Amino acid sequence: MSKRYGFVKVAAATPLVHIGDCASNAEAIDRMTTEAAGRGASIVVFPELSLTGYTCGDLFLQSRLLEAADEALAQLLATPREIVSIVGMPIYYKNNLYNCAVVIAEGKIYGVVPKSYIPNYSEFYESRWFTEGRDIRNAEITLCGERVRFGTDLLFDVHGVKFGVEICEDLWVPAPPSSDMALAGATLIFNLSATPEIMGKHTYLRSLIKQQSSRALCGYIYCSAGVGESSTDLVFTGNGIIAENGKIIAARERFVREPRLTIADIDVEHILNERRRHTSFINLDNRHDAIPLPTQQAESEIEREISPSPMIPTDLNEGCREVFNIQIAGLAQRLSHTRCTKAVIGISGGLDSTLALLATVATFDLLGLDRKGIEAITMPGFGTSDRTYANALTLMRELGVTMREISIRAACEQHFKDIGISADDRGAAYENSQARERTQILMDIANAVGGLVIGTGDLSEAALGWATYNGDHMSMYNVNCSIPKTLVRALVEWAADNDTNERVRATLKDIVATPVSPELLPATEQGEIAQKTEEVVGPYELHDFFIYHFIRNGFSPRKIALLAERAFHGAYSREEIRHWLTLFLRRFFSQQFKRSAAPDGPKVGSVSLSARGDWRMPSDAVAAEWLREVETL
Repeated sequence: MSKRYGFVKVAAATPLVHIGDCASNAEAIDRMTTEAAGRGASIVVFPELSLTGYTCGDLFLQSRLLEAADEALAQLLATPREIVSIVGMPIYYKNNLYNCAVVIAEGKIYGVVPKSYIPNYSEFYESRWFTEGRDIRNAEITLCGERVRFGTDLLFDVHGVKFGVEICEDLWVPAPPSSDMALAGATLIFNLSATPEIMGKHTYLRSLIKQQSSRALCGYIYCSAGVGESSTDLVFTGNGIIAENGKIIAARERFVREPRLTIADIDVEHILNERRRHTSFINLDNRHDAIPLPTQQAESEIEREISPSPMIPTDLNEGCREVFNIQIAGLAQRLSHTRCTKAVIGISGGLDSTLALLATVATFDLLGLDRKGIEAITMPGFGTSDRTYANALTLMRELGVTMREISIRAACEQHFKDIGISADDRGAAYENSQARERTQILMDIANAVGGLVIGTGDLSEAALGWATYNGDHMSMYNVNCSIPKTLVRALVEWAADNDTNERVRATLKDIVATPVSPELLPATEQGEIAQKTEEVVGPYELHDFFIYHFIRNGFSPRKIALLAERAFHGAYSREEIRHWLTLFLRRFFSQQFKRSAAPDGPKVGSVSLSARGDWRMPSDAVAAEWLREVETL
């Protein structure tokens, strides 16, 4: 597993089936096994009863069919492959017939798993032929001349990764066997299925697979019967669906009349890291035995899409609406609890303060409070550009809040004289004094009007420490605290698209298009922004990618760099990714002290840096181990 950064390549194969022609079916299975191995798959799963065909009906009661299935399995074993194959076939055991999955590798059978639950309803009447196998444990059978393990208590171990097998109906029952398998350590679950299509069923099936992969924190590989199965009463369309932790990462098109192979890389390291966060996976069920399989892991390209924006919701409209509502709900509760009808917020004309203002306005509307109770204050300084200044004024005026303008120039110049800073000094004190002056203004006005200072700093700034300690770092409630910069931009753009006021819409669009800047260094002679944040700390889209995979997934720098290269292929070179990753790690470790003293604010996504719950890290932690790994890239 370590060779491929924790990824394991898996395949779901639906061959062309000839009902009852086991020899022909074995040949089809062998061809697709070869194809899957050629593409670097470690494990390939075939549909339910794939050696015989699922729709044999009363032919399952014929001795010749059962003998032919055994012969077809021997045919597969005669051509050893360095890949694990899971095939379906009927097996006779103690006077009963069982619908089984057979796990083979390198010409040997490593175990047989019977179907736990047999359906007997609607389109299925399997109980006419098959018996439920859920109570079979610690058993052995003779198959192809070998004594092999038989039962529902089996797991399999392939190069350090445990997997389990269940069959079709097992997924649909109230307590799927795969849940116990996951508790016993299986990170991959393979399902051999033969699910016919009926209207609306496919949507439910996808939902079921996503839910089980999420509930069991596993990779779930589902392979269903397709072309060649009888259409006497039902139609089978060859579903191949691969899910990981609640997300479908690969699925093949249905209703295609040819053999189909679905391949994807499951991130087992991600699964294991997720399980470390859940105490339900600490005490593992020991009722399952893991059978080691001596296969070699092939080297191959990773076949899965890596999102460059993992913290931006796929359904942007619904996701933005939900994030915005969480912000509103959090602030509404704080205002109600403190019996506060006033809010004070600094407006710079940038993304963060814009989003905070929009959320505050919506909260006041929800609580039935007068928008004039929002003291929106723009505080132009040495670096304020004409563009952001104009946007700040337009936004405040059009939203109907109380507008105030307080320049910080004179106060800062006096402060520089008081502490002995030269007029030409552009160091940290010069910049941070401005941020602290603005915060002092906001805090004091809040005291004067009996209001709360609404924070505007976002998750990306907190991760990088790109904030002035006890300056813009501080507030009385921060509605943006767990929203990354890329999502802030998406939220403001979403708000623009949904606003009915044309002037507000145009202003929001221009704010989105404005370069991110703290505007602490003097503007150009043309009144334009001179200090651009992303030229100093790096692209926020990269940093948000780093934040997600470092905090949420616990990945190593080496793996984060690999994923970033794939996600941003053509946009950033390997050297650029390494450079900004190094900067991210240095800043993240050195700036924890700011996060330890951050104000309250709502968590909106799966990543948060609140020192009270989501991220507990000592301010003295050293980044050396992580930086050393980056140096080896």
